[in-house]
Amino acid sequence: QLQLVESGGGLVQPGGSLRLSCAPSGFTLDYYSVGWFRQAPGKEREGVSLISSSDGSTYYADSVKGRFTISRDNAKNTAYLQMNSLKPEDTAVYYCAAGGPKSTMIEYDYDYWGQGTQVTVSS
Repeated sequence: QLQLVESGGGLVQPGGSLRLSCAPSGFTLDYYSVGWFRQAPGKEREGVSLISSSDGSTYYADSVKGRFTISRDNAKNTAYLQMNSLKPEDTAVYYCAAGGPKSTMIEYDYDYWGQGTQVTVSS
């Protein structure tokens, strides 16, 4: 079964950091763009960040720009989301997704999704 598995979520205090990982099962990420999305309680899922498979370009939502960094290590077949200066409003379930080289921050661009990992920012 082709799927993605996220890890690295948890409880962190405001101002803290977490690094989320996204690893595929049954395929390699090399030819896929990777997106990170999040869904907070009572809210719709929103796009957070994207790294393109075609040229490595990245995109960040305004709410995380300057605090989050997306990356990928094709040798390890893993993508990452480094989250610094976390705020309570970053609390959400975070999902990674894999899509084609022209994927954007629109959910239907993505073919594979993970089950999500909970990030809670609280003192």
